[in-house]
Amino acid sequence: MREVFGAAVSEAMDDDPRLAVVLAVISAGMFRRAAARHPGRVIDLGIREQAMIGTAGGLALTGMRPVVHSYAPFLVERPFEQIKLDLGHQDAGAVLVSIGGSYDAAAEGRTHQAPGDVALIDTLPGWTVHVPGHADEVRAVLRDALPGDDRVYIRLSGTANRAPLPLSGGLAVVRPGSARSAGVVVAVGPMLDRTLEATADLDVTVAYTATVRPFDRAGLSALVAASGNADVMLVEPYLRGTSAHEVSEALADRRHRQLSLGVPRDTELRAYGTPADHARAHGLDVRGIARAARDFFLV
Repeated sequence: MREVFGAAVSEAMDDDPRLAVVLAVISAGMFRRAAARHPGRVIDLGIREQAMIGTAGGLALTGMRPVVHSYAPFLVERPFEQIKLDLGHQDAGAVLVSIGGSYDAAAEGRTHQAPGDVALIDTLPGWTVHVPGHADEVRAVLRDALPGDDRVYIRLSGTANRAPLPLSGGLAVVRPGSARSAGVVVAVGPMLDRTLEATADLDVTVAYTATVRPFDRAGLSALVAASGNADVMLVEPYLRGTSAHEVSEALADRRHRQLSLGVPRDTELRAYGTPADHARAHGLDVRGIARAARDFFLV
């Protein structure tokens, strides 16, 4: 996903003079050729993440379209005040593109992990949030995001589904359940393949989305109505419960149960390990998702 992002933005810079890439050391080499072709439009500020966002806000106010890139904790958590003020409060648009996710960079330790990034962005109005599940989806998301003037957060992942899906901005049914199914499972981005495998023996509708904000409330309501069961399991690759309020809003007109899977809020893993180790510890591998789904739907 990271390589596709770099190539797609570099290509787009050749055609769109508004585009400018703002970095804080991370991935500077990936944009070296673009910097040579477009002097002054690839700006590396060194290890100054707050200044990176402030610079993006200033560029946007002059009519440029900044693309800001780093690891998720350095892009969202560290400069969050600047995101809130220099972009949001000024109503300035930018495209923020992160790598690392919740624990892709597990070997780098907690400094490079940000399971709370989407939840933080969700506290601010006016953001579109994409969590692509395949590299081809990254290109499609960028094709829509780069020409705009709005605020977009794109969360890239080190893991991916086996195949891309067409992106509509809403929920797409990947595997329908019967008319009397046990409920609906919503898999976000790179969680789709393992969710499909984990629920293969259950009569549930499995839906996919790579766009979590705005959340497709109408689509979820329609899926629940079609399934005849208002039980919903949400599988997200970041902080557990990040989109629980969206499910509640979507189904506010009916009684329902919901289960949120994601990185737990009440534990802190202090061992480095691998991404697979973290997924297993958080119950986000196939076995953990399958166990949670059985316990939830087969009651």
